[in-house]
Amino acid sequence: MSEPRRGPRREAGQRQSAGGGARGGASRGAGRTGAPRPARRQRPPAEPARDVHVPDGVRLQKVLATAGYGSRRKAEELIAEGRVTVDDQIVVELGVRVDPAVNVIHVDGMRVQTDTEKVTLALNKPHGVLSAMSDPQGRPTVADLIKNRDERLFHVGRLDADSEGLLLLTNDGELANRLAHPRYEVPKTYLVTVGGGEVYPRIVKQLLDGVELEDGPARMDKVKVVQALDGLTMVEVVLHEGRNRIVRRMFDAVERPVERLVRTRIGPIALGDQRPGTTRVLGRTEVGSLMAAVEM
Repeated sequence: MSEPRRGPRREAGQRQSAGGGARGGASRGAGRTGAPRPARRQRPPAEPARDVHVPDGVRLQKVLATAGYGSRRKAEELIAEGRVTVDDQIVVELGVRVDPAVNVIHVDGMRVQTDTEKVTLALNKPHGVLSAMSDPQGRPTVADLIKNRDERLFHVGRLDADSEGLLLLTNDGELANRLAHPRYEVPKTYLVTVGGGEVYPRIVKQLLDGVELEDGPARMDKVKVVQALDGLTMVEVVLHEGRNRIVRRMFDAVERPVERLVRTRIGPIALGDQRPGTTRVLGRTEVGSLMAAVEM
């Protein structure tokens, strides 16, 4: 007896469909027929380190020592430990020279203020003093409190005459502009004494959810009742908006008029126990933290 004739040999992983076409198996044949698999995506090569050395510049350790990071020996230790970057490049060689007016230098992620002519002050503004450098009516201004300074300083933000507390003054235009710009949302903390009755939880919720003002809605970031005594309530609030008299207007909106307002903090800078009417020069760490807060 002769063997029965066999049909054409099928490719592995293919079956004859009802319409006569071949189809891949639902699981075993997946990826074996049809379009080939895409090639594995290659990672882009790491960006080579840039040379930040400026041949006619100043030695990096001298720049750090001048900026207040200890002796040159101490600055050399910071460099050798890999804690210093120049234009986002880690520098560990002691012979590197930089241009302090152009290069951006960080130590432990903190911006170094390399321009020794720039200064930033913290002022505790007293009640009744205008946040202005002059006044045509002859009223007292913050300029009266910094007459002993040779720099041309200007204030960052404002406090109305009836408000007290922390005000920053600087001759660093870029820092001032960034601190005032709403993009960076630098938080400000106030200690507010209000009347009109108890500050109930529903009022706290209102302030946090937002109240409607004549120039648009506004809300506080944090509200904490500190103390209630003799019909007055002391409240600590944090907000990042800087509209004119916004704290007072928000409390007016919830029928709790402000009796006293003291700003105690701007970003990382605290008023502390600084006496009213006095100024102090911010240290390098404080200035660095301010710069970090506004992405400098």
